[in-house]
Amino acid sequence: MQQKIIILDFGSQTTQLIGRRVRELDTFCEIMPYNKFPKDDESVIGVILSGSPYSVHDKEAFKVDLSQFIGRIPVLGICYGAQYISYSNGGKVEAADSREYGRACLEQFDKKDPLFKGFVDKSQVWMSHGDTITAIPEDYKCIASTANVKFAAYASTKQPVWAVQFHPEVFHSLQGTQLLKNFVVDICGSRQDWSADSFVETTVKELKEQLGDDKVILGLSGGVDSSVAAVLLNKAIGKNLTCIFVDHGMLRKNEFRDVMEDYKCLGLNVIGVDASEKFFADLAGVTDPEKKRKIIGRDFVEVFNAEAKKQTGAKWLAQGTIYPDRIESLNITGKVIKSHHNVGGLPKEMNLQLCEPLKWLFKDEVRRVGRSMGMPEHLITRHPFPGPGLAVRILGDITPEKVRILQDADDIYIRGLRDYKVRLSGEDARRVLAAGVPADMQNGEIEVSLYDQIWQAGTVLLSTVRSVGVMGDERTYEHPVALRGVTSTDAMTADWAHLPYDFMAKVSNEIINKVRGVNRVCYDISSKPPATIEWE
Repeated sequence: MQQKIIILDFGSQTTQLIGRRVRELDTFCEIMPYNKFPKDDESVIGVILSGSPYSVHDKEAFKVDLSQFIGRIPVLGICYGAQYISYSNGGKVEAADSREYGRACLEQFDKKDPLFKGFVDKSQVWMSHGDTITAIPEDYKCIASTANVKFAAYASTKQPVWAVQFHPEVFHSLQGTQLLKNFVVDICGSRQDWSADSFVETTVKELKEQLGDDKVILGLSGGVDSSVAAVLLNKAIGKNLTCIFVDHGMLRKNEFRDVMEDYKCLGLNVIGVDASEKFFADLAGVTDPEKKRKIIGRDFVEVFNAEAKKQTGAKWLAQGTIYPDRIESLNITGKVIKSHHNVGGLPKEMNLQLCEPLKWLFKDEVRRVGRSMGMPEHLITRHPFPGPGLAVRILGDITPEKVRILQDADDIYIRGLRDYKVRLSGEDARRVLAAGVPADMQNGEIEVSLYDQIWQAGTVLLSTVRSVGVMGDERTYEHPVALRGVTSTDAMTADWAHLPYDFMAKVSNEIINKVRGVNRVCYDISSKPPATIEWE
């Protein structure tokens, strides 16, 4: 029986990060709504309560019956989860004098408590809450404090219950992964036996049972998610899978051609459809990013549906939807962050059932699964690319000429990242190798490209701006482009990539000299949060 950690979601935008960190510990977990605890599931070895945008005092605050699991299995409350445990058991939660947000250090902690095994003095943690715990219940003890938060962590003296007011799941909490490991592995007793290989084996078996001899149509995007989904389905049902790749005209330069060649090498049955004229016509004059997404999503379904109808006998539509897609589209509070064209169900007229074999995986887990199945490395390491393509990287309306400008600039940037090699050692090398980047260590060093060091890179065209420039003896009034490069493991938090100055100078010079319509290059140095990765 596969062990699992249940993460109860109270609406925090970082709930999925908790899941991501647990998966890093080779432990399977499920993120479930706060009121859907599977009380009869004997495979559950621990429960984590997430943060929330609400105060425990709000009328609309999400509340759960703690007796379902407290006293039965280990429990860890995080932020709102910690406040709710205290509030529900006779403690006190009050509004803080000021919002406690940002870095803090543990001024003291109980070094004998198993939750803090391996912690160093003054360990940095990340606070993000408006309420604070001012009193803890009877039979509980304080196990950590910061300069401003007395009950930064507390624990039951009688039951396996722990609670922290900080967020161990975000990378700003420098020993957050250690804390989660202490809970998941040492306290809950995880065997750490969940892996990419086990996922492939289990999922292929489940797909065979789910699909039988039914025919399946898969919408390919050219990205790693849909590609891995295609190979996974091909392992399960073989010739009963038909893939459709729609070119909406806003892919990267030559991407439609290159990707179609890649799919042939994978042995997939792929139908390519050039529908760029339709998409450009329907997007004419539209400037709002959300409207662009909705139009592209609508048109994609129309084009895809028309092609799918030609495939007689199909009963299923497969998609490469992954967990961050779903969490960003709609979280438990009902707040939309952004729309994803492959999220939200199927139009009734398609008359197909939905199959999403990767819907609980994070991006790096998808890559691990791809490697487990022997997929080519250049497909696995492709950076994430938005479904609407360059349409949401063009500020303003969409025209073929603007797409041409952005494609040319983006091509120079991406090729430059691939060609620029750097040597890494120590922690930098360890981080890159841990992410699964193939590299051979020699004399304590590895050589990798800038492309393989960062999570995602892209170029944005500020088509609503005319930048004044000088070329030769003439003034120019052309567009600026912004380069974006970020480091991340989960796409939910990200830091801007510190690219070498000589690389940036070379790329900037090449773009300005070679791309007609551009006379200025900028670099985006904002992190997520507060900014998103895409410019929308």
